[in-house]
Amino acid sequence: MRKVIGIGETLLDIIFRSNQPEKAAPGGSTFNCMISLGRCNIPVLFISELGKDRVGRLLQNFMQENNLSVEYIDFFDEGNSPISLAFLDENRQAEYQFFRSFPKQRLQTAFPEINADDIVILGSYFAVNPELREKVYALIRYAKQQKAIVYYDINFRKAHALERNRLLPFFLENVAHASLVRCSSEDLESFFPGETDESVYREYIAPKCKNFIVTQGEGTIRLRTPVFEKNYPVEAVLPVSTIGAGDNFNAGIIYGLMKNGILSDDLTDLCEKQWDELIAEGQAFAKEACLSLENYISRDFARRKINHP
Repeated sequence: MRKVIGIGETLLDIIFRSNQPEKAAPGGSTFNCMISLGRCNIPVLFISELGKDRVGRLLQNFMQENNLSVEYIDFFDEGNSPISLAFLDENRQAEYQFFRSFPKQRLQTAFPEINADDIVILGSYFAVNPELREKVYALIRYAKQQKAIVYYDINFRKAHALERNRLLPFFLENVAHASLVRCSSEDLESFFPGETDESVYREYIAPKCKNFIVTQGEGTIRLRTPVFEKNYPVEAVLPVSTIGAGDNFNAGIIYGLMKNGILSDDLTDLCEKQWDELIAEGQAFAKEACLSLENYISRDFARRKINHP
């Protein structure tokens, strides 16, 4: 049976509105994607790390309640599970402050077996973090050897912009192993200031990975493939929170790949109609995530997908 394997950070988001805490929600870029897929009964495995503390137990219970195995979580004794403060502005965009305390030896866990046409997703700073590079690179190299689909979400925040030159080789390695690269316009501004998405695709992405998606919040979604290019309009929505919107766009694309039986070899020549369906799923998942203070699709939305895929 095909499965989705994610690797990334797990943390507790404490969400503030008008400078007052409003909700605590388990989070993390790849984590949010995996929770939404788990709610849709997609087989999902997650590689991450948590402390053996109260926050870690809370996050562990949440994962198990949402069909996400904890078999490949490194539960460490030294340090604490990470926490994020997310301050929502008037446009429901978040500004973050992170609190992390990890052990010296990180991600001490085995990898799951990866088979042909499984889907592996990675992204954000976790995917280029020098402290984790050996582990992350081993996973994507293994995934490519097994002919799995590798989905890379750049998700690079301005807080790390000064590290750009040091991290660029890791970014390029990720792209070289990817079947599909996705980023936001904010990611491009942070990692490639002054460049356009066309120039980034031409110079950095296309020589290594032909499939590239750029989301722009309420702006158009720009798709580039080996076969064609297309811009997709985005339906206006009044968000409760935009936390997790991009993560759930990823979940929708992956859900569409699984639902439609799209395999690794198919990605080089998908037709326009197939991409239309994938982008529509991405938009539907992202929109749903914006309608609550949770970081994922609702259980009602997931049930509708299960009953009427």
